[in-house]
Amino acid sequence: MTPERFQKIKDVLNKRQPDLTIIMDNVHKPHNLAAIIRSSDSVGIGDIHGISSNERKVGTNLKSAGGSNHWVHLHIHKSILTVISNLKSAGFCIYAANTSERAKDYRSVKYTEPTALILGAELDGISPKALKNIDDEIMIPMDGMVASLNVSVAAAVILFEAQRQRKEAGLYQKNRLDHNTYDKLLFEFSYPDVAKRCQESGLSYPAMDKEGYIKNKI
Repeated sequence: MTPERFQKIKDVLNKRQPDLTIIMDNVHKPHNLAAIIRSSDSVGIGDIHGISSNERKVGTNLKSAGGSNHWVHLHIHKSILTVISNLKSAGFCIYAANTSERAKDYRSVKYTEPTALILGAELDGISPKALKNIDDEIMIPMDGMVASLNVSVAAAVILFEAQRQRKEAGLYQKNRLDHNTYDKLLFEFSYPDVAKRCQESGLSYPAMDKEGYIKNKI
């Protein structure tokens, strides 16, 4: 761990957006998973959600994500309705990226509020039961022959509009994580191998000094 690396990790955590997230409705293709995770990290998202009846399949595909999943935690759920309900209870607005007549321009949404974006599977799109429980549908206007973008490209376009709005609102200017979450992630990002051993052994993470060095080796 170098001082420069430690400062970079702190800078990243100071810009994390805990009230911005993605829900992937049965998105399994490795290149799409990897691209969505990378885009999520680039705009400060630390936690995203995947809906799948086969958690092992998603886990296997994440091995092809090139390590980008180290910085973003993908939570796997069997029911999208449970995820939507939990996020709504936490005050999130739920938007589905869709191409229906109901969908509004993605730039008209106020992303400075707690926001969750649902992205559909590559072939089947967003499930009907999910669409019945969202706040609104959004779309990216298209002026060519194709009617929609690849799911990972669409995610990036929408997320960077959310980032633009949030930067203008000053939401990246100070740490927005609670103290315990910040300290936990700071150690895991700084010493992933040590963190893994602590988790396997049921041990608490050792303390770090101001320069990022572990005070007491384990």
